[in-house]
Amino acid sequence: MLWPGRLEAVAGRITLGPQGTETGLGVQLCVSRSVRDTARMLDSVHGPGVGDTVIAAPPDRPYINEVGADPGRLRIGLLDADPRGTELHSDCVDAVRSAATLLESLGHDVSLGYPAAMSDASFTSRFMAIWAANMAIGIDNYGLALGRELTEQEVEVVNWTQARFADQVTSVDYAKGLAAAAEFRRAIHQWWTDGWDLLVSPTLSEPPVRIGEHDPQPGDPMAGMKRAFEWVSFTPAFNVSGQPAINVPLHLNDAGLPVGVQLVAAYGREDVLLQVASQLESAQPWPHLPPPHPAELGDVPGTTPNSY
Repeated sequence: MLWPGRLEAVAGRITLGPQGTETGLGVQLCVSRSVRDTARMLDSVHGPGVGDTVIAAPPDRPYINEVGADPGRLRIGLLDADPRGTELHSDCVDAVRSAATLLESLGHDVSLGYPAAMSDASFTSRFMAIWAANMAIGIDNYGLALGRELTEQEVEVVNWTQARFADQVTSVDYAKGLAAAAEFRRAIHQWWTDGWDLLVSPTLSEPPVRIGEHDPQPGDPMAGMKRAFEWVSFTPAFNVSGQPAINVPLHLNDAGLPVGVQLVAAYGREDVLLQVASQLESAQPWPHLPPPHPAELGDVPGTTPNSY
């Protein structure tokens, strides 16, 4: 097990070609052991492909040059509660508040604040037509690569169920989903336009979940998705907004499990993320702090060896 630092690049930063579908969602980059490795990876893969319709402006200099660079004094918003109003695990509160204190010690201005649109609980239902359609397209693309259609037995039940839901989605439903996503994206971006430089939040709403918690249940093929929805409160907004976000492993809970902290920058500002993440890494290094071996969790209440 490694301590991951995960970066999601902005929409249009990394090509989805030649066969990928441009969905308007964020683009995954990598999980790495260090900010340096993340910057090197982004330098290696960023840039448009032939026929891309969404192309982010190129960086002013190589991303590796941002590691160790001074970002100056930033105005950072702190989100230390679940924007949907549900209870946030105390480990996640501790993690993000400790990160805020560390950011202040590095000279940044940190105060409570976040995009109000993140509290819009209705957006998820309006967006599901797009999500389900993308799942159906993904399954079809795998079939094209194999030269035959996939069968139900070859696809996880939760994914197959979503794809079949897409069969019931109309073109109007899909268009309404696209309109909702555009409205949501503009509302999220406005917060940064209003003068904020960075958002710091927990990455997830609770510590790492046990293996098997996302398995389908008898009579409920969507049980895994429902379970995931309980702890994914802070990341989906930026998949839709297309902004860069990075997870930094700054916190261990009492069980020795890693609790991530998310930093989000304005569209196209991966440079700011890398600068601040490298500041945090220098102030509180993490590569030498791997999580405990699963066998060590046997004495932790509510866990068993290999349960994570």
